[in-house]
Formats: sequence, structure tokens, C-alpha cells
Amino acid sequence: MTLSEQMGNIGSEVSRANLAEGKDKKRFDGAVDRALELFDLTISDPRWYGRLQEIGRAREVFCDAVYGGKEYGSSLKGLQSYFDHFALAVNK
Repeated sequence: MTLSEQMGNIGSEVSRANLAEGKDKKRFDGAVDRALELFDLTISDPRWYGRLQEIGRAREVFCDAVYGGKEYGSSLKGLQSYFDHFALAVNK
């Protein structure tokens, strides 16, 4: 997969977590776990060595959003627009 495809897949889980937040804890936790797993798999891919800082920061901001946005003021809804750009790039 390309980096855009991988980030788009992460974005799908971010979207799922956003939709379940405060409504369905089991779905929320599942989406968060899958997003973190996808982040970690993407970070471990040697093809993206030059993009590790960006991917790692996106993971860090995602974790901040999951835990209430106390460090960066981030939210899952706010992160969605970042990940939407990757999904749009894949569809072009």
C-alpha cells in the first residue's frame, strides 16, 4: 500500500472512534486499538523512514484526542480533516 492508503485506513478508524465516542465504549475502544495498530505498522514500514516524524506526531495527537485533548487541545473530529486529505488523494 502507498502511504496515502495506509493513512486513509488509519483515518477510517479515527472516523469510527469519533462516531462511537461517548456512545458505544466497545466500538470506541476497538476503533482506537485498530488505529494504534495501523499507526504502529505504518511506523515500522521502512519505506516511510523519511516520514516517521509526521506519522509519529499524528499518532501522538491521536492519542491526545482519545484522552481528552489535554496536551494539544486535539479532538477526533478535528483530526478527521487531516486524514480526509489522504483518502481523497487515494481516490484521485
